[in-house]
Amino acid sequence: MSSGSGPSAVPVHEPASSNDRFGPLIERRNDADFPFYNGTPTALSVRQWALAWASVAVGFAALILLPQTDNFVALIPRILFVGIPLVVLAMVTREHWTALFRKVHGRDVLTMIGFAVLNLVVTSVLALIVRALFGVASNKAVDGAGEGGALDTAAFYVGTGIQLVGEEVFTIVPFLALMYFLFAKAKLSRKTAIVLAWLLSAVWFGAAHLPTYDWNFAQAFIVIGGARLILTLAYIRTKNLWVSTGAHIINDWTLFTQAIVINTALVTL
Repeated sequence: MSSGSGPSAVPVHEPASSNDRFGPLIERRNDADFPFYNGTPTALSVRQWALAWASVAVGFAALILLPQTDNFVALIPRILFVGIPLVVLAMVTREHWTALFRKVHGRDVLTMIGFAVLNLVVTSVLALIVRALFGVASNKAVDGAGEGGALDTAAFYVGTGIQLVGEEVFTIVPFLALMYFLFAKAKLSRKTAIVLAWLLSAVWFGAAHLPTYDWNFAQAFIVIGGARLILTLAYIRTKNLWVSTGAHIINDWTLFTQAIVINTALVTL
């Protein structure tokens, strides 16, 4: 455990017992646990958690406020979206920031694919319901995908890949912060802390998408928030941000590719 975490930091706890964990359908049968919420591998103070959460908001501000005249220029805010919170996390946890990321094994790739497929099915159903009841807004960035030529399209895929890593950091850092406050401060059980952090971080993620979808609350909180619940489950199952990121990239690149094919076909007609 690192020193200098401050007097309000929680002590290191032993790995969660089987009674504190969900069954094998949710959490794998291993000793892997979420980092930081219970002082392992290092403890963060309330101030440090607030700083880490604020950093994801600053990264998001860079993403939406800096100009993105094309997909090459857009690489800068997308890199900042990822880089700012990870740099701050490294500042408050020292070398332990890498605890977000674990080695990817073969079954992790299958988990990525499985959650991506599940997400596509669930969000398609939710989108149909929301469309029928409230209407939906289009994603303007996706609508124009593929129209800038091959190099711009390549930059689009690279940039969105980077951004999707950022979206996972944007969600999982608050998820872990919420777990800390609920488990260490509110003294709730680990299972209850997971469920509440899972739900609240999905609301946080959905709210961030309100400007993208013309402030359509139903679309942002039901469709996008629903997608976030599935993707966060991939992290809850594996404790590996690479897995939830992989599922997110497979999901979104599938939709992007579909849009690009349609846009290209329309141009050639």
